[in-house]
Amino acid sequence: MSFEAAISRALPGIPRSTSPVDQIAYARDLWPRHHLAVTEGRIAEHRPGMIVWPASTEEVAQVVRFCADEGLPLVPFGAGSGVCGGVLPDDRTVVLDLKRLSRRRSLDRQASSVEIEAGALGIRFEEELNAEGFTLGHFPSSILCSTVGGWVAARSAGQCSGLYGKIEDMVASLECVVGRGEVVRLDRRAHGPDLTPLLIGSEGVLGVVTAATLRLHPAPPARAFAAFSFPTLEAGWNAMREMFQAGLRPAVSRLYDPFDSFMARLGAVRRQRAHAGAGDAPSEGAATRARAGRGPGAGAAVLRGLLRAPGILNQVVDTLGSRALRGATLILIFEGTARASADDLARAAAIAERGGARPLGEEPARHWLAHRYSVSYRQAPVFMAGAFSDTMEVAAPWSRLDALYRSVRKALGRHVFVMAHLSHAYPDGCSIYFTFAGSAPTVAAAEAKYDAAWRAALDAAIDAGGTLSHHHGVGRSKAPRLGAELGLGVDVIHALRGVFDPAGIMNPGNLLPRDAAPAARRPLPPPPAAPVIDGDSLLVHAAGDARIGEVERALAQRGLTLALDVDAASRELTLDAWIAAGAHGAPDPWSDPVDHLVAGFTARLASGGELAVRPAPRRAVGPDLFALFLGVGGRIGAITSVHLRAHGASRPRALPTSLPRQPPLGHAEAAWLDAVVSAARDVR
Repeated sequence: MSFEAAISRALPGIPRSTSPVDQIAYARDLWPRHHLAVTEGRIAEHRPGMIVWPASTEEVAQVVRFCADEGLPLVPFGAGSGVCGGVLPDDRTVVLDLKRLSRRRSLDRQASSVEIEAGALGIRFEEELNAEGFTLGHFPSSILCSTVGGWVAARSAGQCSGLYGKIEDMVASLECVVGRGEVVRLDRRAHGPDLTPLLIGSEGVLGVVTAATLRLHPAPPARAFAAFSFPTLEAGWNAMREMFQAGLRPAVSRLYDPFDSFMARLGAVRRQRAHAGAGDAPSEGAATRARAGRGPGAGAAVLRGLLRAPGILNQVVDTLGSRALRGATLILIFEGTARASADDLARAAAIAERGGARPLGEEPARHWLAHRYSVSYRQAPVFMAGAFSDTMEVAAPWSRLDALYRSVRKALGRHVFVMAHLSHAYPDGCSIYFTFAGSAPTVAAAEAKYDAAWRAALDAAIDAGGTLSHHHGVGRSKAPRLGAELGLGVDVIHALRGVFDPAGIMNPGNLLPRDAAPAARRPLPPPPAAPVIDGDSLLVHAAGDARIGEVERALAQRGLTLALDVDAASRELTLDAWIAAGAHGAPDPWSDPVDHLVAGFTARLASGGELAVRPAPRRAVGPDLFALFLGVGGRIGAITSVHLRAHGASRPRALPTSLPRQPPLGHAEAAWLDAVVSAARDVR
């Protein structure tokens, strides 16, 4: 029986297609390396065997069961906007398009939450919420072409993460279909056990997200806008750090390096000229040439030539320096009541001006908001001109941010032209979003240059103490270096896959590459003998057997605290025992979703294997493995050291919600927890 006939017989009521047009449309995501291959028509080799469009969780389960029984690879598909090569099927692969699962199942006004199916398109979902007086607060630049399920699968961040957090901070519960067709429902628990962080960020290799219950906020009644020019990029990020550590939570805080700021000012001049009637002719001329079939003309040739010598371009920018380019630009937008937004902006402005900033007024921030999604459409002209471009988002604690910025920029700069901005800040660190472009005489040479740039940049990020991804995910583009960041954690994720996808059908090759050589295992350094405080990042590194009171006394000498609501007896608990019991008394994660309890940790598994997750403000490199230890009673292993958030006197405005903090653990979820414990504790 043919492939198509077998599926037709097993899934008679589910729409499906083997049309060549559909196969090409579902052959890839938006990984820029794919764009290079497309110019030579090489995408045909990755056509899937079939595309199916289920309309319910039950139909998704039918498809998964069929693929598991037949040993067919299965790729969940949202809107295809991923940029890391998460979709790369072969002729036996079934692509599972979830966009027919787009219904809003419920809206709870009292709890300010919504249950939404995974195929809901981002922009429509947000507009429907706005009509009801709510916002999710999640605005990725891909919102026009991405889905709720895709956000969850990739641990997405939106442009307003400075107030509302990342997608993992919004999830109250998940519904998933895992590898044998079982429907699994998981609830978030502030004190564990909590399996939702294991599915969030799993990029389709553990199961298919079919629905999520998400926290909502009242639509903001007012916004306050400002922009500032700083003498250097470093001065700008120091001001951002001070703002977040002072308890300010700007919905948007974006700091552009001097060259990016210079280009923005040129754009503003062009807009002013166009508004005055002086800027229309060049655009019309370019359009006329394109319609005449002459393409982008000499401009494309000049662009290709410049990008083939990126070292010279980068050196010119470095030589000009911040002063000649007139500094780095910070955009701030606060949301909330009119008074609160204005008050917070006034505090932020005082911090900026103490840091040497010059106010630029509201217009740059207002213009950014009006064009916030335009960046998604700027790649195509670069590729049409015979060049390539891409982005890389990494993150690190504030104390390592300078090393991360310089190391990655230097590594990329040997191969491509580089710009950067900082777009997601937190009290303990920040992400850096690099944009780069290059060119080569042939497609093969461009692919080689592209690959060399990525290898060098990923190695530089690891060596500088950063995380490989803040919000784009891993896919196939970063998977070969995942072991360098997570070490034994990669084997732990493999073990989780054995639990949730025993047949190994879920998006094989994604996140966990099939043939990657194991990363070299280095012995972990011993835990610190006494608490070590990173004052720049407001993190304290302490041994798992250190007592809470000991850590608090060390922090008190610096005017800091863990901000725990615990009694005297609890202060005698070791950090490992406190975390194993659920970290009761820690700051409420729903109240300030931008913050987090633990930035990094090391653990010894029951098998004796040593796991290390280095500190980062946020990451998107697979599941959050800290979930294996919070509130799990030490069943998987013991925390040997931990990087905890320390707090000063300032506190952010609380974001209230009546969502349950600790829903009961049902029998079905407990059974999945037992399976996870059994698999993870034996990893060596």
